[in-house]
Amino acid sequence: MIVLGIDPGLANLGLGLVEGDVRKARHLHHVCLTTESAWIMPRRLQYLHAEVSRLIAEYRPDAVAIEDQILRRQADVAFKVGQAFGVVQLACAQAGVPVHKYGPMQVKQSLVGTGRADKEQVIYMVKASLGIRELFNNHAADALALALTHLASASMQTRTAQAQAGLVRSR
Repeated sequence: MIVLGIDPGLANLGLGLVEGDVRKARHLHHVCLTTESAWIMPRRLQYLHAEVSRLIAEYRPDAVAIEDQILRRQADVAFKVGQAFGVVQLACAQAGVPVHKYGPMQVKQSLVGTGRADKEQVIYMVKASLGIRELFNNHAADALALALTHLASASMQTRTAQAQAGLVRSR
């Protein structure tokens, strides 16, 4: 399974691709897309859409894992992130790739074992899980963490479905 993790943002949008399963994940690619604040909004959104679409076409992920943030205190930031979130989902829908949303606490719980983990702990686990040594952008690290979270979640869903199928057959 190939999973594209996305940390949505207008100024910085993290993308991370992993392949495999929860026991053996392989790092494929990561990048942080940046847009300039001097660009007009349509230009910024077009750039993000085009780059996400290009990456989807190149790697053909089976699923996309995106951070589902709730920004209550800063309406202007929430609005901008929401626009980036929208164009990313549009690119996924156009390519026919299913989108799965995970909150920050779910990601921390999945990777570190506690929803209260700090950013450094998450980055450490991403590096350890994928065998990455070099330092990289926090947005790309978050995207890789999302992809790893989906691998763990998909693995759990598969095992649950198999167990339920086994229970149904044994009746």
